[in-house]
Amino acid sequence: MRFRSYRSGKGAGVAVQDGAVWRDLGAVSLIDLIADGSINNAAIAEGKPEIDMAGVTLLPVIPQPPKFICVGLNYVDHAAESPYKDLPTYPAFFPRFNSSLIGHEAPLIRPRASHEFDYECELAVIIGKPARHVSEENALDHVAGYAIFNDGSLRNYQFLSVQWTPGKNFDGTGAFGPDLVTADELPAGGSGLQVQTILNGQVLQNGNTADMIFPVAKLISIASEFTTLETGTVIATGTPAGVGFARKPPIFMKEGDVCEIHVEQLGVLRNEVRNEA
Repeated sequence: MRFRSYRSGKGAGVAVQDGAVWRDLGAVSLIDLIADGSINNAAIAEGKPEIDMAGVTLLPVIPQPPKFICVGLNYVDHAAESPYKDLPTYPAFFPRFNSSLIGHEAPLIRPRASHEFDYECELAVIIGKPARHVSEENALDHVAGYAIFNDGSLRNYQFLSVQWTPGKNFDGTGAFGPDLVTADELPAGGSGLQVQTILNGQVLQNGNTADMIFPVAKLISIASEFTTLETGTVIATGTPAGVGFARKPPIFMKEGDVCEIHVEQLGVLRNEVRNEA
């Protein structure tokens, strides 16, 4: 099943796909629907009115996640093109703040402070059942679904110090959506899915989630060692090779560019780049 978070003139709500149409579940939270198991109820769309998704604004698929945990250097080829070279033996975790998140078709904001605005195609995991000290074998039982994430990064700020948080958290730089696709619709752990970045019609990244150094189950297990993964927590699982800063010459996003993130079986996340006002 597929769900979208939206805002209309009546306020925020959630829609569910029902065949060729979307149906309005009203002023509910997707986190609440995950928590009570409604996203796995095949009858949830019954009797609900149709909603024209072209007439609403799509929000980040989880608009206010309790935690948003990102993972760096999680593909062998991307680690090789990075300044670090050596493969990690422990995931490079860092946070995303909610103010950095935007939805499908919202503008990606290139900030005044930097012109080194880079793209990163990623598979995002949404936690359903809270997880703490979870084994790798049981970790996927805690997954509600998956979505697409573009980890827009300001590279000069990212590399100012040994930790990456500033470069990953400028307002309006992380696109997240359009859909939450429930876990039962995808291969276990979201493995074997093609992930791409297409910038202005040019394919710049083309990888596969099967090539993760730390697969989804391992990431959940490791993260749950140090923090509780509440319902609605998001884990962005890293990006393959082909990022802009590693290219010669580098390719950075600029105003007017259109960035599309494609993840097999999930769809397309599309955003146009705008300069900060």
